[in-house]
Amino acid sequence: MDITKVLPVAGFYLFAAITVVSAMIVVFNKNILRAAFSLLFTLFGVAGLFLFLHADFLAATQVLIYVGGVLVLLLFGIMLTQKMVEVDIRSGRIQFLPSLIAVGILFVFLLFLIFQTPWNLGEPAKFEETAGQIGVLLMTEWLLPFEVASILLLAALVGAVSIARVRRATP
Repeated sequence: MDITKVLPVAGFYLFAAITVVSAMIVVFNKNILRAAFSLLFTLFGVAGLFLFLHADFLAATQVLIYVGGVLVLLLFGIMLTQKMVEVDIRSGRIQFLPSLIAVGILFVFLLFLIFQTPWNLGEPAKFEETAGQIGVLLMTEWLLPFEVASILLLAALVGAVSIARVRRATP
């Protein structure tokens, strides 16, 4: 048994297990703070899976945007909101049987697809860095659309702040 072929497979299954287990904790945990911290591990697991797909730019974006930005903002929002840390999320069993049937049908369909697909297994492709190439393209050929998108996002942010601002009643 060649250790250089076993370690990547074991690493992939480790990241997949971390992602699935922490996602299940996010869904089934009643404490919102614990669910948010489990989301941290889910997002890191997805970033690790992107690395196994040789998508280094997507992995870096996953960590920077989702883990570094969105999740930190979510955690600050939970911790700074009064009495929100101790709130339990209500998770009733609304339409449990129909959802269980739908999940079962989907599971059987996916198993059918997995076992009936002719998987063409070949040699792994050589890893090529993509983040540098994407950065060069964003700063040269795609500079104008990139800047238009950033101005649009800034306008949306200013609009959201002005809508969320509490208006004072004028005497």
